[in-house]
Amino acid sequence: MAAIAFVAHGDVDAIYRVNVVGTRNLLKAVVDAGSTDIRSVVLASSANIYGNTLVHPIDETVPPGPANDYAVSKLAMEYMAALWRDQLPITIVRPFNYTGVGQSVQFLLPKIVNAYRQRAAELELGNMDVERDFSDVRDVADAYARLLEAPPGNVVNVCSGAAYSLSEILRLAQDITGHALSVRTNPAFVRANEVRRLQGSNERLCSLIGDWRPRPIRATLAWMLGA
Repeated sequence: MAAIAFVAHGDVDAIYRVNVVGTRNLLKAVVDAGSTDIRSVVLASSANIYGNTLVHPIDETVPPGPANDYAVSKLAMEYMAALWRDQLPITIVRPFNYTGVGQSVQFLLPKIVNAYRQRAAELELGNMDVERDFSDVRDVADAYARLLEAPPGNVVNVCSGAAYSLSEILRLAQDITGHALSVRTNPAFVRANEVRRLQGSNERLCSLIGDWRPRPIRATLAWMLGA
């Protein structure tokens, strides 16, 4: 989990050095420690590796098509980790977007929540024509913990299975708070090669960990707005 997670992180060298080489260093350290009772190693990749696929919902058989350096670094990490599968019981998770109390406001939902909490008059966003599969961080942490007890060796999406547009998120935040604000697109926030839609399938996840029912995004927003 200790990696660069912000897609628009400005230091490309750090993205690859931390996400690929850093993960390799971790795996090597585990092997070099000589432990013989390790039951599971869970590595976090990203749903961003799928890129602008036309297949929705996205399951784990969809071919990768990374559209930014962050996504390329995560896919490269997966290939690198495969070199260690004969020595470690590795599971790769591909989380879709997730959020919760404490996440930095550089991420989309905390930024929106912060604007509504402060009852701002205006909010500047980047690409407005995007849809994302959002999960609650509490549900994602639960899935990771349960995957540690599941048979290793899989590649697993972690997602709610539902995609929301930005307009839907804004409408929910307004409904919860009773506050209306003006939203405008700031060209400086618009990313090149933005992935327009990411909606995942969690069928494989549920087959491995059993009954897993993620919270609806409205409940997560209400938790964040009330924090």
